[in-house]
Amino acid sequence: MSDDKTTRRKFIKTTGAAAIGGTMISGFGIPAMGFGRNSDTLKVGLIGCGGRGTGAANQALIADNNVVLWAMSDIFDDRIDESHKNLLKLHPDKVKVDKDRKFIGLDSYKKVLDSGVDVVILTTPPYFRPTQFEAAIQAGKHVFSEKPMAVDAPGVRKIFEASRKAKEKQLSVMSGFCWRFHTPKRETFQRVLDGAIGDVMSVYNTYNTGGLWLRDVQPDWTPMRKKMKNWIYHNWISGDPIMEQFIHSIDMMSWAFGDVKPLSASGTGGRQSRIGPEYGNVFDHYAIVYEYENGAKGFHFSRQQKNCNNSYGLDMLGTDGRCVVDCPKNKHVITGKEDWKYRGSGNDMYQQEHDELFASIRSGKPINHGEIMAQSTLIGLMGRMTAYTGQTITYEQALNSQEVFGPDVIDLEIDYPDAPVARPGITPFK
Repeated sequence: MSDDKTTRRKFIKTTGAAAIGGTMISGFGIPAMGFGRNSDTLKVGLIGCGGRGTGAANQALIADNNVVLWAMSDIFDDRIDESHKNLLKLHPDKVKVDKDRKFIGLDSYKKVLDSGVDVVILTTPPYFRPTQFEAAIQAGKHVFSEKPMAVDAPGVRKIFEASRKAKEKQLSVMSGFCWRFHTPKRETFQRVLDGAIGDVMSVYNTYNTGGLWLRDVQPDWTPMRKKMKNWIYHNWISGDPIMEQFIHSIDMMSWAFGDVKPLSASGTGGRQSRIGPEYGNVFDHYAIVYEYENGAKGFHFSRQQKNCNNSYGLDMLGTDGRCVVDCPKNKHVITGKEDWKYRGSGNDMYQQEHDELFASIRSGKPINHGEIMAQSTLIGLMGRMTAYTGQTITYEQALNSQEVFGPDVIDLEIDYPDAPVARPGITPFK
């Protein structure tokens, strides 16, 4: 698309929708080759036992009749115990985690990988994702990975490379970008990609919400343990809210544009309502403009601020119409050459992710969402980079950034200090 005048819509059609994203199946590419049907009991390893991890494990156990939870790991033993108790109540016949397969510690994910599992669920804080994803693929495991996939560009590059290796090994890789598994959005976005509003020229997307949780910590804990309990407020652990939460809207924006990479991002952000030390060094609002090669633009606005107006959705303008997606209201409307409104039933998109993952393993037709989930992560990083620095950041600059968030090795007894809160125009791009 870089050297010709083909429109984005024609580009998507001529290259094949199933290779681009926003497909009629799942919004991700699905290779034609298989790795052989599987009828064995599938053993699942849960790496990260918080609320999202417990929910994902529950959905995995529902997705297939012959699957068991085999091993669990976390930094905190209380998280494992609570998760195990809750999952055992829901699935008394499928939770097979004995005391020797409950692993505690920063390296405990390695023990899960060595425990005989077939599938791993990666739901630790995002800082850990690239290393754990890379190790899981190296070990030959199918993977469900929550978003985002990394907190910096070196991490994204690891995800890209490991995803390619997963294809070579014919392993399934499932993404936590859940809206791509929502039936109403699949039909809506497919219509948009098929030209229902012409060529998409503008996507205004929002994720404006209230504040998030702040967990109690013990006074005798080390600073690092306290940070891990409230990891969302430390940008080297979470990636910042634009990565940890707002990226859902950015991913949908990318989907609407056919997952074509943007040329650049410009914008701003900061923190106004969460300024105390308990909130670490993250921003609480963003305003980013993404530019695409054909002149199209994506406008992203987001915040986590209490007592403010909320908004979560997309407004897409094309050469022949408009599409509005309102997530809280479950509204999907197209006005254009032919007006349309989604009137069908909804679905549990979180369950759908796991249903498709396990079906792919059973059928011998691996699905690999790795490259698109890495690209959406990188597009989110572009937004954070431009907001932090105040500079326009190109896709290539973001991809090749050498800035590393966080230490190579963490010791829970040793503090890793947060970087100062970023200041646009002062904080450099690296």
